[in-house]
Formats: sequence, structure tokens, C-alpha cells
Amino acid sequence: MNTLIRNGIVVTARNTCVANVLIEGELIMEVSPRNMEHRADKIIDATGMYVMPGGIDVHTHLDMPFGGTTSADDFETGTRAAAFGGTTTIVDFAIQPRGTRMRDALDTWWKKAEEKACIDYGLHMIVTDLGACGLEDMDEMVKEGVASFKLFMAYPNVLMVDDATIFKALSRTAKNGALICMHAENGSVIDVIVARALAEGKTAPIYHALTRPTRAESEAVHRAIAMAEIAGAPVYIVHLSSEDALNEVREARDRGVPVFAETCPQYLLLSIEELERPNFEGAKYVFTPPLRTKENLPKLWDGLKDDHLQVVSTDHCPFCFEDQKILGKDDFTKIPNGGPGIENRLQLIYHHGVNAGMLSLSRFVELTSTAPARLFGMYPKKGEIFPSSDADIVIWDPKVAYTISAATHHMRVDYSMFEGFQVRGNARTVLSRGEVIMDRGVFLGAPGRGQYVKRKAHGGAWK
Repeated sequence: MNTLIRNGIVVTARNTCVANVLIEGELIMEVSPRNMEHRADKIIDATGMYVMPGGIDVHTHLDMPFGGTTSADDFETGTRAAAFGGTTTIVDFAIQPRGTRMRDALDTWWKKAEEKACIDYGLHMIVTDLGACGLEDMDEMVKEGVASFKLFMAYPNVLMVDDATIFKALSRTAKNGALICMHAENGSVIDVIVARALAEGKTAPIYHALTRPTRAESEAVHRAIAMAEIAGAPVYIVHLSSEDALNEVREARDRGVPVFAETCPQYLLLSIEELERPNFEGAKYVFTPPLRTKENLPKLWDGLKDDHLQVVSTDHCPFCFEDQKILGKDDFTKIPNGGPGIENRLQLIYHHGVNAGMLSLSRFVELTSTAPARLFGMYPKKGEIFPSSDADIVIWDPKVAYTISAATHHMRVDYSMFEGFQVRGNARTVLSRGEVIMDRGVFLGAPGRGQYVKRKAHGGAWK
């Protein structure tokens, strides 16, 4: 069936223009100002609306085990919530348990997703053990469309790997074209600070932030970039949270080093004071890296505006307050790390970025869709409104007002990090591969309709 989106303002990372978008099956066929109604079986009127490529969230943790529990959203509830917010593709993280092959982890995460995902999805691989065959396994993963690997410089004895392992992985991706994603914090130093805090009886949620200083982040970012330079590979810093860390990225990029970085809405809009909320409510804001002082917020917005930061993702990893966050009632180190956000990313960045004059419309699209698609091997299939691209499209109402609240959101979690935030601008209609999956607040998709995105490695494109 042919669908025509008529009279909308088409917004891409390149430009903005009034045009009609003709869709044939799952693909965009034509973008043109001319009348194409005679070629359409279905017409969607988008007068006064922005027509944008579907959002791409390249940092989510659905159905993820952590600290004796599992993140509250699985691939069904998480991707449905994403669709309500205008996101049509995610890239989640498969976790390699130590002593196992990456193949096993990939199969496990495919099973989690294939019958539940409502939108398309890719997978990163979290590497915890290269072992005897790990480097060869990385090459095999690239053939499977896993074009990125995440390594941790934090969480000793759980996820953290040493510098030698990081360097070996970076050296391998310099050859196979994949991208290393780095959780950059000095985990060994942080563990010492944490132990001191606990010994002094400091167990409240605020100490999660106070034991993870910004210098522990910036030092690790510096070290990650140095290792990437030596290996001749690009590196991508996940969930960058502070001015100190941003300065390291900026300095490297100014020297021409292929380093890329993302931040998240929580680091742009929330600050450390949230962890001081009474009645243990600060636990709702325990995630890693932690929230920082307010002085960091405008610096990160400047980083987005000036292209020192290339992507806004969510690090969506929700744990319910009543029966999961409470596990750390007497010890902040036992609070499951993570927060919900997959549904609100576009609303928040549009309102506080575009409406506030911080970002242009095209830059908004670039940060939330096109740049993620390019960096993670999905472009131009995803992240673009162009003939032959997937018809992943958001029809965005720039005038509608919306109040973010746990009472109305679709994430399977009992609180919102942005409770009561009022935004102007929201997704009215969302298409995934040509199918309307959300329209005017009604979900029309189905679990299992999402497809695995086999992503491309970039090879020498970084050089």
C-alpha cells in the first residue's frame, strides 16, 4: 500500500522544507513538493506539522540483569514506550558473562527481543572477557551486524576490564571497522572512595554522586582517548556527564582525533540536588555516572550546539522505586543503577533545545536520529527522509503541550525522573517501516513486529 504524508514541513539534518512524502510498502519512494495524491492509497495530512526521521536511541538496557534484579522494561514495554515518544529504532546491549563466548550472549538477547520488540532494534556487545577466542569472536559479531562493542572502566569484579583488554579490543576494531563504546570512569579509584564513605556510615543516595567525582570521569575519558589514539581506532564515550569530561573530548577532537560522545537528558536537565530528596526518593536518581552540579548543565548544552557532543541517547535502564530501588535502603551501593527515559527524550530535547533557542530544528534531528544512524552503521537506511530509506517517520506537533508524569507514561516503572516537566511539542503520529504504530496517543503496533537491524562496520571511514 502506498501512503502519502501531505503538506508537512520535512525536517532533516541537512535542511527544512515543505514537501510531500510518498511511501511504498516499507520504504520512502519520493520526497517532493509536487502533488502525488493520485499515487496514494492512504493520505495522512501533516499541515502545520514537522515530518522528521524516527528517533534512534543507541543506549538502552531492556530486560537487563543488575544487582540481583532486572530492569523493569522488557523489549515489549520498552519499545512501545519508545514509539509513543517518537523513537523508531533502538540499539540495546547484549552482555557477555565472563567465561562465555559472545555468540551465547547475542543469542540470549535475540531471544529477549525477537517476539517482543515493537520497533526495530540493533545490539551492541558488552565485552567482559576476551579470553582465548575473544578477538576472533569480535570479528564474527561484526559479520552478524553487531558493529559496536562496549567496555567498562568502572564496576571492578563485575563489568570492568583492564587497560590491556581495552587496548586489544581497540586494536581489533581498528581492523574490523567496529566502534568501541566506553563507559569511562576510574572504577578502581571510585571503589576506594566508596569504601571510605561506607566505613564512615555514609549510606544515603547522595553519596552515590559524592563518591564518583568528575575527575574520575575525565581521567578515564583521557585514558580511553589515549589508548584509542595508540591503537589507531575511533572511540565513542557513552553518557558523558560533566564539563571536565567534555573538555577532554573537545581537546581531542580539536586535534583531529576521531572521538565521539553522547550525553543524556538527565545530565542536561537535572542536577545532584535530586539525590538529596527526603524519604529515600533520591534513589530514583541513582545512575552512573551520577548527576553533577548545576554548573555542568549549560556546558553540556554548548557541547551539543558546537558538535563536541554528537548524540543524545537515554541510557534507559528503569528500576521501580517501591520494590527495586528500595534494595539499597541502607547502602547506596546496593541501589540498582539506572533510570527511565526512553519515552521522553525527543520531548525534552525539543522543548529545552529547540524551543529555548539552543538548537536548530536540523541539529535536533541530527542529534536524535541522523548522527546515531551514521555512527552506528544504520545510515541511510535509518535516520533519513530520502528515497530508499526505511519509512521510519515521526509527524511532530510543535504546538501541543504535554506534562510528563508517571501517571500517564507508558514505561513499566512507578516514577518519572522528569515528573511534572511541562513541554511543548510531541509526536502526533509515528510510522515504523511505513506502518502507523502510534497515532494521537493510541498504540497501533504489535509485539514482535520490530526487526533486527544488521548494522554495518565503517572500516577505514574514520581515517
